[in-house]
Amino acid sequence: MVQTPASPETETLLIELPKSIGLYVTQEQFAALAAANRELRLERTAQGELIVNPPTSWETGRRNWSISGELYLWWRNAGEPGEAFDSSTGFILPNGATRSPDASWVSGERWQALTSAQKGTFANICPDFVVELRSSSDTLKSLQDKLKEYIDNGAKLGWLIDPQQRRVEIYRLAKDVEVLDNPAELSGEAVLPGFVLNLRRVWD
Repeated sequence: MVQTPASPETETLLIELPKSIGLYVTQEQFAALAAANRELRLERTAQGELIVNPPTSWETGRRNWSISGELYLWWRNAGEPGEAFDSSTGFILPNGATRSPDASWVSGERWQALTSAQKGTFANICPDFVVELRSSSDTLKSLQDKLKEYIDNGAKLGWLIDPQQRRVEIYRLAKDVEVLDNPAELSGEAVLPGFVLNLRRVWD
């Protein structure tokens, strides 16, 4: 269902969209929709299709909080290198898609190279590091496609964390995907030196 809030210039409309029908918007229309529906997590594919993600369950929310919190602590203790972001942040990728990873980080050098216009509401950049956490409503293929999209658009390291299977897929630039079954922790490798994510709170 797509719902837009009422205002002096608009009226509220409720539309049931079958899965076989996509709703396509321009970047400008997407920005307006996102501004008017801040309670929703919206994304836009490279082809312009609008994706409306429902609110997460408490389990997914807790797991997201744990991952973002660990990334924040690393960022702070490492002297705040680059910029770290949570799941509410959208990025316009080079292919035109607007995506919101569950957690992400951009190097200071790349972030500072952006102009004020490029930072805008949604920064015109693909993060160096991204995390996608699978919830009960996510299909594995949809998240695998997103991770591949991040790598194709410049990400150096990506984690697809699947609590349902206790499995992690690691995506790296110009390398094959590595699959880990029930790992205890993950390393940020050379992309995020010293960052280690303890997965105990994610698996519990």
